[in-house]
Amino acid sequence: MASNEQIINETKTFINIETNICKSIYVHIPFCTNICSYCDFCKYFYNEKMVDDYLNALEKEINAKYKNEVIETIYVGGGTPTSLSYAQLSRLLDILKKINVDNLEYTVEINVENIDEDKIKLLSSYGVNRISIGVQTFNEKYLKLLNRKHNKEQVITAINMIKKYISNINIDLIYALPGQTLEELNKDIDEFIALDIPHISTYSLIIEEHTILNNNNVENIDEELDYEMYKLICKRLKEYDHYEISNFGKIKSRHNLTYWNNEHYYGFGLGASGYIDNIRYTNTRSLNNYINGKYIIEEEELDFNETIENLFILGFRKTNGINIDDTLNKYHINILDIDIVKELIKEKKLLVENNNLKINKDYIYTSNDILTNFLGGNYERYIQE
Repeated sequence: MASNEQIINETKTFINIETNICKSIYVHIPFCTNICSYCDFCKYFYNEKMVDDYLNALEKEINAKYKNEVIETIYVGGGTPTSLSYAQLSRLLDILKKINVDNLEYTVEINVENIDEDKIKLLSSYGVNRISIGVQTFNEKYLKLLNRKHNKEQVITAINMIKKYISNINIDLIYALPGQTLEELNKDIDEFIALDIPHISTYSLIIEEHTILNNNNVENIDEELDYEMYKLICKRLKEYDHYEISNFGKIKSRHNLTYWNNEHYYGFGLGASGYIDNIRYTNTRSLNNYINGKYIIEEEELDFNETIENLFILGFRKTNGINIDDTLNKYHINILDIDIVKELIKEKKLLVENNNLKINKDYIYTSNDILTNFLGGNYERYIQE
């Protein structure tokens, strides 16, 4: 009979083999023509030469790291990818065309103030089949607060134009804005639903360090009102599948499910993060370093316990939770055997339903209180022979 240590080592070897399977790529384009007041992502004001130099560096990074796997999802985010000129956007798409793909979900983020029909035609011609639009709100007062430069009419015009070429569209909604009322949020939801698009991502405003809002000493709203707003969103978007804490889709985002399923993905570009060969890494935010080929500033090889910890932290973001059989097959652990799981089931904070372990919907809003229970656990002792 194999010793427990042998079983653990064999399981780790199995997981390492699994990590060679990478089906997703995230590409970061850090340039913007306008800086939003709430944004703490890696971004720079658009500069033509800087973009040209950046695209050259991006191509070199992809050539150096990409191992020719067949990729099923590509997500180009930012920043604002469509802040690039038509020629630069074409160059970016040419770089990504070298990637082997199959059954591809290909998403590009846009802002309505720098998209036109020629750029949408270009994206579509390269196989882009999903668009994500940073709408955030239609309320002019809050658009000004967020330093967004579009208006309602521009959004409607852009979406109608995009629908002629690409039907799978996501729009972002930000709520819990300083001074916002439930009535104002409800009106925004009315406007979002009227757009008749298949996916809505919702985000409670969190005022991060190094943002304009934080520098202006703007504070987050009352937590109780934030919760009432979250419940209103869930109630109003019942026609959509609430498949993840913040996401509602008639068509789910396959790329985002890569993250929540704790699967592996490349992160290319300035400030991008990736998860390859059981190593989580983060790229530099220094444009000079990146252009000079110094891509990664931080990397960490996960041990078995950290891998299972991430399985819980990420998997419980999905409203249907974590599949028990899939976890057993991949990690040789029956998650129902774990002591803290048993305790949380007893407290009815976790539920078992359709062979999935998930957070009780009554506790989803406060899910962080549940997730902290899974930090620093010793999961090796639950490995089965």
